Amino acid sequence: MTWHIERENGTDLDLDEVLRVYRTSGLGERRPIADTERMAAMVRNANLVLTCRVDGELVGIARSVSDFSYVTYLSDIAVSRAHQRSGIGRALIDATRKEAPQAKIVLLSAPAATDYYPHIGFTQHNSAWVKS
Repeated sequence: MTWHIERENGTDLDLDEVLRVYRTSGLGERRPIADTERMAAMVRNANLVLTCRVDGELVGIARSVSDFSYVTYLSDIAVSRAHQRSGIGRALIDATRKEAPQAKIVLLSAPAATDYYPHIGFTQHNSAWVKS
């Protein structure tokens, strides 16, 4: 299987394709995918969007907000289940790092992925706070 990672402008992405990746990755369970206007704004307003395509089909997305100097907040990383465990997630994170090599990457892990991130070099930080 050959896949390709590239940086894209969130406004240029097909929202239906993006929503399909969120649904098929499992991330859609924790994102407002039924609210298409909100999802469109989330993708459109992220200033660092990396995608992975297999034969032209969107199968992965990493959506971040970055100052490209100190911190990159990796808001979402989603890979369709059929393509998980193939290195795409790691490649999306590596590509995110290459876009802002001096910035640390910060993310909130999905409960099912807490064992994955230490495996690829992340360290747990116990002082994150969330206010809804």
